[in-house]
Amino acid sequence: MRLKIVITFCLALLLALITSQSFAVDLEVVARLDVGPGNITVTPDKRIILSLHPFYSPKDRVVELLKDNKLVPFPDKSWNRGNTKNAGSSFDSVLGIQCDTNGVVWMLDTGLRNLSDKKLVGWDTVNNRLHKVVYLIPPKSENKIALPETAFLNDLAVDPINRVCYISHSGGARNSALVVVDLETGTSRYVLQGHKSVQTEEIPLVMEHRKLNFTLPDSGKLAMLIGVNPIALDASNEWLYYGPMNGTSMYRIRTADLRNPNLTSSELADRVERYSDKPICDGISIDNGGNIYISDLEANAIGVITPDRQYKELIQDAIISWPESFSFGPDGYLYFVASQLHRSAPLNNLNETAKPPFYVFRIKGLAPGVVGR
Repeated sequence: MRLKIVITFCLALLLALITSQSFAVDLEVVARLDVGPGNITVTPDKRIILSLHPFYSPKDRVVELLKDNKLVPFPDKSWNRGNTKNAGSSFDSVLGIQCDTNGVVWMLDTGLRNLSDKKLVGWDTVNNRLHKVVYLIPPKSENKIALPETAFLNDLAVDPINRVCYISHSGGARNSALVVVDLETGTSRYVLQGHKSVQTEEIPLVMEHRKLNFTLPDSGKLAMLIGVNPIALDASNEWLYYGPMNGTSMYRIRTADLRNPNLTSSELADRVERYSDKPICDGISIDNGGNIYISDLEANAIGVITPDRQYKELIQDAIISWPESFSFGPDGYLYFVASQLHRSAPLNNLNETAKPPFYVFRIKGLAPGVVGR
């Protein structure tokens, strides 16, 4: 009997060690950058496209990372340096970026730098041409304003099968929401505004021994309490996972419900499901096995919510300084960036202390994922 207990204990210990080792991943440096990255996406032919974070006021808005660490404007210089004759063919302030399975890179232009048009730009990398521009606040003459003009459109998740894009509008408790964009018609709907799943919680982000605030030259300090930000689709496009940046809960909702305009606000709210705990985070991604990868800001770490809905830390390193966003590549690696955003002037009392290098990293995913996400 005693021998049986010992054997059982040893087997349990061995299983625990095997499980622990299965989560050990190696951190690989893909590139060292001189400018602060925003979001990242990888195309089916393994091109790496980056937005450059607006908090650093970059000259270019979107770039392609070449093998020699060189950054070149994407899709070209005219889109990045402005086109006064046709503002629809130039970027103002891009953050969210994602390539779909057809090779179309979708770029979310918040328009906040110069208070210009908020738009979603799709560039066809296969044929090297403009695919589509969707204006998220239509001209007032059309009388179809779907979003408040002050909306901060942060991140996106693209479903090319159903021709829909989901966008997180990151705000405070009252105006955070999800935006559902029909990529065929260009119409958009503002949903779940003020719902608990998109609201910020009163949990400050603490990094380098200080609570982060926004400091604006004309408005002073504002508490940095951000609502819905991280957002991702599962591999089958059935569920959208999301949550507030300053929050401890991950939520999900069926995309069929989000796409149904006939549901009332309360009916839609009733279909939101709290999925799991999570740390304060800026970005998420999901692999084909249902593992949700998390940018754990305060821990300088990448974590994962496994299908049993438990959060575990995958890798921690001081150089993973503000992990911002993820993208799976066709090689099965999960790519992400570290932007040192807490050291940018708006989040550091107007003192710019972020210093190169900024990083593009990759780790081997626990399972492959949809390329671009």
